[in-house]
Amino acid sequence: MSKKCVVIGGGIIGLSCAYYLQKTGHEVTVIDQSAMDSGASYVNAGYLTPSHIIPLAAPGVMKQGLKWMLSSKSPLYIKPRLNADFLKWTMAFNNSCSKENVAKAIPAIRDINLLSRDLYAAIKEAEDFSFQLEKKGLLMLCQSDHMLEEEGHTVALAHKEGLPAKMLSAEEVQQKMPDTKLNIKGAAYYECDWHTTPGEFMQEFKTLLQQNGVQFLKNEQVTDFEKQGEKITKVQTQSGGQIEADEVILATGAWTGTLNKKLNLNILMQAGKGYRINSTTETGITLPSILCEAKVAITPMNGFTRFAGTMEIAGINHNINKARVDAIAQAVPRYFENVTITEAEKADAQCGLRPVTPDGLPYIGHTSKWQNLTLAAGHAMMGWSLGPATGLLVSEVINGTKPSLDLSVYNPDRKF
Repeated sequence: MSKKCVVIGGGIIGLSCAYYLQKTGHEVTVIDQSAMDSGASYVNAGYLTPSHIIPLAAPGVMKQGLKWMLSSKSPLYIKPRLNADFLKWTMAFNNSCSKENVAKAIPAIRDINLLSRDLYAAIKEAEDFSFQLEKKGLLMLCQSDHMLEEEGHTVALAHKEGLPAKMLSAEEVQQKMPDTKLNIKGAAYYECDWHTTPGEFMQEFKTLLQQNGVQFLKNEQVTDFEKQGEKITKVQTQSGGQIEADEVILATGAWTGTLNKKLNLNILMQAGKGYRINSTTETGITLPSILCEAKVAITPMNGFTRFAGTMEIAGINHNINKARVDAIAQAVPRYFENVTITEAEKADAQCGLRPVTPDGLPYIGHTSKWQNLTLAAGHAMMGWSLGPATGLLVSEVINGTKPSLDLSVYNPDRKF
């Protein structure tokens, strides 16, 4: 039976939900407070990453984060502040930085990444899209013996999870990218990973959805909800709109926590800011590469190279921190001695806010508070990678069909 589905959030997660819902016959409206042309879905590294099986909340991360608070250029920065939601999240994050959380998260992250990666390919074929989708793998470039050892452990873990990966010498990496001048000791190479140019996909996706009858309400902020018993009946917007809803999908990313009070939810979420620098200069970098010690991601996109990095948990804002942009730019020539990022390219840097849950796993599924509310948020640095899979899972929840994956680990009502 066709339902009126209101998707709040027009990023990759929200659009993916809209895609699979309209394909199964529902009437879909997408509401977004922006013009739907910027933010994390547009400035990310474009990775489809089954290799990223270790969640952000892992042993030692909180301790390292506390050390990095003293540096304005650190890859991870958690800004201390007297805010109740932040303090609750911090306590839950600290509790989640455990071996038990990692063990629980690894198969969940692997499975949803593999599903989503393959769905990108399926969408491209089914819809005759032309966006860049390359299956070249991912290099984890290391400059220290310590980092090589850590990556070796992760490669061994990936093997146990059935993911193709191997360690490479510096010479072997240089052979793969002969037009670069590398300064590394070696690398881990994950053959299971793919990459894209996000802006291309988002544009094709939006055009298709509108052609298929999905309605977009841009620059429109949700202000409240009309409820009847345990159901949401209408979504209210700042312009006075009243959108009828049989089903509501909360795909608001880093802003999910701001609607908590309106819906009496207890969703722990913090915004994690990331930055990107684009360069049209020829770099010779032909394989997606992460500079391990610096935590900088490099992607050869369609017509340019993207450099991305940092996780800055400092509230919801789009302020550009020049020190963090400089840190990304300065890290690149330490690994690729032939590459320089210009002042003009740094000045053009943009940022996006990624929604971070305490345990590093997204919220996907119904909540116990409302019969017709489904959450699809909290994907942290893997939002781009997990978009299509999340959309498919949400459509299966709403359609009452058997989910493609076990959703218990993503339960929005889980305790930390």
